[in-house]
Amino acid sequence: MTLLITIIAAVVTTVIWYTSSKARELKVGTLCLMFWGAGLMWFVDAIFEYVELGAKYFTPAVSDMINDSFLGLSVVALALIIWIVILLVKDPKHVVREQLLHKS
Repeated sequence: MTLLITIIAAVVTTVIWYTSSKARELKVGTLCLMFWGAGLMWFVDAIFEYVELGAKYFTPAVSDMINDSFLGLSVVALALIIWIVILLVKDPKHVVREQLLHKS
């Protein structure tokens, strides 16, 4: 489930990045790279787990699927938080800078 969730997030953000020039300004490419990197990591993990478990890999318990789903959603949430921090620090549209200058 972690692999599936991160790959879906990677595909969605890649489509958004590719089709929108505003998304490119907002550093969505960085978010794409985080999701594709996580997807690659989970793919390698799936290969090693399949080698270890064999055919049992394709019949996980329900509790394992729920845990994997929570882990996948946590990875997506963490990547979004990191992206927001990067966005606030880089401030491509100078929104934060303008707000700080107007308050001073």
